[in-house]
Amino acid sequence: QVRLVESGGRLVQAGDSLRLSCAASGLTSDNYAMGWFRQAPGKERTLVAAISYIGGTYLPDAVKGRFTISRDNAKNTVYLQMNNLEPEDTAVYYCATVQTIKRNAIPQGQNEYDYWGQGTQVTVSS
Repeated sequence: QVRLVESGGRLVQAGDSLRLSCAASGLTSDNYAMGWFRQAPGKERTLVAAISYIGGTYLPDAVKGRFTISRDNAKNTVYLQMNNLEPEDTAVYYCATVQTIKRNAIPQGQNEYDYWGQGTQVTVSS
């Protein structure tokens, strides 16, 4: 059974940096893409960053230039480096994964992902 465990969320101040980690277990093959989503209170869950199995990335304009996604396939772990955090970044951050046909696939829709972590809370104070 696939399991994703996020860590690293905490209370920080505006302008601070934070790195989230997501460790995956139970993966039975290669070719899995990973993504980070976030959901603020009263808002829909949205994509923050996604990465293909071979390291291609996608980040929406809202976080591009501040956030970076990376992965270590040997450790089955994906990271989200967040710099210059803003109060608007406050949310629960979720890690997700899906096995893809192509190694360079970067799924961007939450409905494209099959497995989800429980989430980690990031709170940015002003």
